[in-house]
Amino acid sequence: MIADASAVLERKLSSINAGRRVNAAGRVRRYDGQIVHASAFPVSVGNQCRIACENNQWAEAEVIGFLDDYTVMVLTGGNAPLLAGARVETTTRADVVPVGDGLLGRVFDGAGNPLDGHGTPHLEASWPLRGEKVNPLRRRPVRESLDTGVRAINGLLTVGRGQKVGIVAGSGVGKSSLLSCIARFTTADVVVIGLIGERGREVAGFVEELSQHPSFAHTVMVAVPADQSPVLRIRGVHRATAYAEYFRSRGKNVLLMIDSLTRVAHAQRELGLALGEHPTTKGYPPSVISLLGSVLERSGLDGQTGGSVTGIYTVLADGDDTTNDPIVDASRAILDGHIVLSRKQAEQGIFPAIDVNASISRTMTDCVSPQHMQRARRFRRYLSLWEQNRDLMLLGGYQTGQDPELDMAFQIYPQLVGFISQGMQERSNLVETEARLQAMLP
Repeated sequence: MIADASAVLERKLSSINAGRRVNAAGRVRRYDGQIVHASAFPVSVGNQCRIACENNQWAEAEVIGFLDDYTVMVLTGGNAPLLAGARVETTTRADVVPVGDGLLGRVFDGAGNPLDGHGTPHLEASWPLRGEKVNPLRRRPVRESLDTGVRAINGLLTVGRGQKVGIVAGSGVGKSSLLSCIARFTTADVVVIGLIGERGREVAGFVEELSQHPSFAHTVMVAVPADQSPVLRIRGVHRATAYAEYFRSRGKNVLLMIDSLTRVAHAQRELGLALGEHPTTKGYPPSVISLLGSVLERSGLDGQTGGSVTGIYTVLADGDDTTNDPIVDASRAILDGHIVLSRKQAEQGIFPAIDVNASISRTMTDCVSPQHMQRARRFRRYLSLWEQNRDLMLLGGYQTGQDPELDMAFQIYPQLVGFISQGMQERSNLVETEARLQAMLP
């Protein structure tokens, strides 16, 4: 109880400090269209500033670091008509976000401004933008399954409450469509969706589709399209995660979905290179890997409140390279499982195009019965046998009866495909999924 009261007091003090105005100012010395270098003045990283423009307006910026004798900032509202020597003033900090039940059913941008035209909601509490430090011993093990409503995931890649899962695929293979299905069909108490760095058209379509479903009443969305500042894209993923953490602190089971983690990494790469970091593989500086770890580790179960944040993060594999891409590889090392989408299956009209044998859930063993786990392994075995021997069978190089297990794989292959295929409006809960798997593989 004392620890909880201390945490609440700390959040309130942070909120008060965040609203204080800091009397400090500098002058613009360099400007390349987005990155602003100002003369050094007393300000900390994350502070919000405003810069005088030649049209008597103010441009908003955020401090991202210091380089030599300069304070480095990024414009959060796009290009602005700045002049050399223009005045830079500090305004407020942006490290605390307002939270409350008024978030539900709403859509916000990276700065927390409503995008749905319904006005500013009444939010009675606050939460640190980058989360609170949590003792790792407070994290409970993942033991209970979460119903996603998607048969292939429920039956073969069961997700547990508090698990961190990545959806790995190339562009145009169905990541966003799969997220939409999960958002509509899941049994989580609250769904928080962060659309980071995606196309504006896709954001509008996603919101329109979800808003027509009853589940939208317990959904919060944070949308930061690709044309927004890299600072806003990074702030967007932190804001969505902060919303999820707040509801977890109230004992809710939260499903957090970020689309996509790769766009967040791209935003951090822009900032890191602007600050003079040395690029490594594919131009990613070391700060990108550090950011991924800090974002992904904020999901999980809270042993004190009983709440959970189950994280599902899409990872874009450049050139369909789902094994050697540095962001895919770094994410997979932190995540508790990954779901790989296959372009080949998508071309065959199989939706969701989940490559079952290339995917894994590291917590599934602890979340399902031994019988369920055994059937899932048999399913994988039959599907793998069919894929390995398909060409041999078509060429007539194999005669039925030589291998009973292979015969069974070819006999039930249509049922295997039917199991992993699912319509966009079709929901399959955990009980139905397990019953169907049992009927197919008794």
